Amino acid sequence: MYQQMGERRFGAVNWLGLATLARREVQRFLAVWTQTILAPLVTSGLFLLIFTIAIGPRRGDVMGVPFTHFIAPGILMMAVIQNAFANTSSSIVISKVQGNIVDTLMPPLSAGELVLGYLAGAVARGVIVALAIALGLWLVLGQAPAHPIWALCFVVLGAAFIGGVGIVAGIFANKFDQMAAITNFVVTPLAFLSGTFYSVEALPPVLRDITHANPIFYLIDGARFGVIGVSDASPVLALSVAFGSVLGIMALAWLMFRRGYRLKS
Repeated sequence: MYQQMGERRFGAVNWLGLATLARREVQRFLAVWTQTILAPLVTSGLFLLIFTIAIGPRRGDVMGVPFTHFIAPGILMMAVIQNAFANTSSSIVISKVQGNIVDTLMPPLSAGELVLGYLAGAVARGVIVALAIALGLWLVLGQAPAHPIWALCFVVLGAAFIGGVGIVAGIFANKFDQMAAITNFVVTPLAFLSGTFYSVEALPPVLRDITHANPIFYLIDGARFGVIGVSDASPVLALSVAFGSVLGIMALAWLMFRRGYRLKS
């Protein structure tokens, strides 16, 4: 029987194409590991060193733990967020600027497979960065995760959510300066103002309510529970919000790929 025109030849899921796209996205950041893995490790170490020297000696315990131990999980998750976002957004924007995005859109990959392929690279990069920083925390501070499974879940969900945000931002942006604006005025402020360096209980009620509406807060707070065993919000609530946020951003990215929004002329 002849294959009907337009019929998929790979079954319900094009596993070969999906694996190829995922492998490409992973190899992209592994090829420049000094920038994508080593650099975040050094930056996180500098953040920890500066805050420890500047504030640590005069700062008492926060939520029952030393200040340095309190901010360590926030710094870890901030690095995961920044790197997962950079992985997907840069991949799409560079392809659009160079005009080779068609090489990704033309193969027989569905919108869902494109989303999963890009997210695979973001999650892989986020997890590797998180493991590198966690190893550094253990060597320098002697701080091992209190709940490693919880910590891993929030790292994976955080990388998936922000990777999805990176897909949406990459599709929306047509130029590097647009991408830089999204990074500087949206992603970075949300990461810094989500309890990375402080407990939200210290905020005024209005700012506390605004922070609780930010899904990144639950990612950082959940990671803090996984690493040091304390958190501002319920870990179950944080996990639920993180999972729902991942589903929501994946649905939006799927819809944008499905419609070819700002991808097809």
